[in-house]
Amino acid sequence: MLSADEYLDDFWPNFRRLDDVFWKLERRQSFRDRPGWVAMVEGDWDRSLKLVDDGGGETRERGRPAKRLRRRRIRIVEQPVTPYLQWEMHLLALRVASVEQVRVLDAGEVAEIEVGRRLPELVVLGTVAMYEVTYDESGTHSGARRIDDREVITACQGSWTSCSSGGGAPALLRARDHAAAGPRVSV
Repeated sequence: MLSADEYLDDFWPNFRRLDDVFWKLERRQSFRDRPGWVAMVEGDWDRSLKLVDDGGGETRERGRPAKRLRRRRIRIVEQPVTPYLQWEMHLLALRVASVEQVRVLDAGEVAEIEVGRRLPELVVLGTVAMYEVTYDESGTHSGARRIDDREVITACQGSWTSCSSGGGAPALLRARDHAAAGPRVSV
């Protein structure tokens, strides 16, 4: 398991090597330490918008791949929608119009596959690496588990592609099971 700092130190060099699609699967309904959200809570909408690009500011300077990257996101939403998600949905709508393919699923659509365990927060950097990103109970980023097995990464991408094009919960079940696969993890 990587600490939050170790995750970021590992993530950015791999992000610069991104060779395919940048994927995110988001399940948490609220986060505590997202800079854009903090600015929103403080009432600074303009600063909030400037900081939304996956951390904004300093994070953005850590390096994007030279080529234009393709982004895809699957966002699970529970009812009633939290204030955080209301804010995020607005931002996702802006991203859809410019750089990102987003599929929003109601939590009810994945309930049958979450028996015993919620879907994890996952980030996939093409075929380079996949991370199960972890948060503490308050929603503060606590670290990540890196998954290097290309078969697992490819299987998750295939499941997510199916889900993004209408495959829904069964595809996410396959992705969850692939991500939870045993000893193919590096620390």
